Amino acid sequence: MEAGTSAFVVRRLGADEWQAYRAIRLQALAQDPDAFGSTLALEQALAPATWSARVAKAAVSGIDCPLVAEAAGALVGLAWAKVDGERPGNVNLYQMWVAPQWRGQGVAGALLRAATAWARERGAQSLELGVNCANPAAIGLYAREGLLVVGAPYPMREGTALMEQRMQLVLSTTWDAEASHVDITTRP
Repeated sequence: MEAGTSAFVVRRLGADEWQAYRAIRLQALAQDPDAFGSTLALEQALAPATWSARVAKAAVSGIDCPLVAEAAGALVGLAWAKVDGERPGNVNLYQMWVAPQWRGQGVAGALLRAATAWARERGAQSLELGVNCANPAAIGLYAREGLLVVGAPYPMREGTALMEQRMQLVLSTTWDAEASHVDITTRP
C-alpha cells in the first residue's frame, strides 16, 4: 500500500515472529501506555515461551488474526482481531497501534480495513473495539471507518481514571467481497 510517499504493507504475523511481535507490542505499551488495557510492566514480565505460544497459537487457531504493518522491513503498526468467545458472531479488535512517525499516513485505516475484511470472511456480524475516551484522533478514525459508539464509557483498567468507549461496526450481510477486497499478505 502507498500512503503519501511512504510504502507499507499490511500482513498477518507469521507463526514464528514472536520476537518481532513482542518488540512492537512493548514499544506500543511504552510509547502510548494510556491506549491499552494492559500495561508495559505486565507484558514485560511475560516469559519468552508465553510470547512464542501466543503467536504460534494465533497462526493456527482460526479465531485470531494478528496483523502488522511493515515498511522497509520494520514493523510500524499492529492490530489483533479475535473472534469473541462468548459471542461468535462478533470479532473484537485489540492492540491497535501505529508508530508515531507513521501516523497520519493511512496505516491505522489499512489495519482496520484488513481486520474488518477478515471478520467478514468469517461471517461475523460485527467488529468491536474499545478506545480511550481521551484519544480524539483514534475515535475520529474509527468513526470515519463506520464504527459507532455503543453504550456508556467504562473504566479502562483497574487503578486508573482512564475511561474507554466501546465502538462497533455492524457488518452487512450483503457485503460484496469482490468490491471490498483487502489483500492481507501472509508470511509463512
